[in-house]
Amino acid sequence: MRFMAFAQHGRRGLAVASADKSYKGLFEDEAGYPGPLERIIAQGGVASAARALANGVDIDPDAVDCLPPLVPGKIICVGLNYLDHAAENAMKVPDFPTLFARFHSGLVGHGAALVRPPESDKFDYEGELVAVIGKGGRRIDKANALDHVAGYSIFNDGSIRDFQLRTPQWTMGKNFDGTGPFGPVFVTADELPPGAKGLHIETRLNGEIVQSASTDDLIFDVASLVSLISIGITLAPGDIIVTGTPSGVGAARKPPLFMKAGDVCEVEIEKIGTLRNPVEDDVGSAQASAAE
Repeated sequence: MRFMAFAQHGRRGLAVASADKSYKGLFEDEAGYPGPLERIIAQGGVASAARALANGVDIDPDAVDCLPPLVPGKIICVGLNYLDHAAENAMKVPDFPTLFARFHSGLVGHGAALVRPPESDKFDYEGELVAVIGKGGRRIDKANALDHVAGYSIFNDGSIRDFQLRTPQWTMGKNFDGTGPFGPVFVTADELPPGAKGLHIETRLNGEIVQSASTDDLIFDVASLVSLISIGITLAPGDIIVTGTPSGVGAARKPPLFMKAGDVCEVEIEKIGTLRNPVEDDVGSAQASAAE
């Protein structure tokens, strides 16, 4: 099953893909609407929600605004989780996942603008696989860890590199508003290989391939991440783990390649879909700053 959250004319809704890849859905003010995806996952009602949505109206993904598939409780991101990415940054391969947090204020949906702030011209892309927690827990055994994953999605961890690297902690540079595209869909785990292994992940900037790898190349695979993170952090349904990016980021290129207004960045993961976002300058903030 694959779900898409959307909005149209101020009304939010949720849709499910049919066998022919078309979408049927319901708006939140319509009878039978099963609720937002994070609530559905927490209640274990994914299958019943799909049945309810299948009785809804036709939804054209190109005629609605795609939203992030769900509102996560926690957004836990993993740095340096591909061997080649650690190497291109001259970083030691970690023996424990390098974790940082993102906040909801930075999330945008498929098709929405990636926003480059006026304070920096070092706006970088990072295509990543997302694991969505379906069953919570603490100190989860690796052998059972995938039982806690409801499904998967796609993330672009847009990074303001100069702000990220000003301090040992990456929080600021990873959390500018409008820099975290998430979507376009949530795909249930049963539709993908266990742990989403062996999937091709590719990032394109203006149609040019800038990242290309396999999820087999993760240093810490999904099961390991769930187990290791839960040593100290209780995972809850609807939390997401953004699993890391492969090599090819703009900051590591010679010369560097950063996103600018007018660019289009796409992240495609095999069997999940393509997350596509145009890049815009945060002109409003620049004008406001100039007026002060």
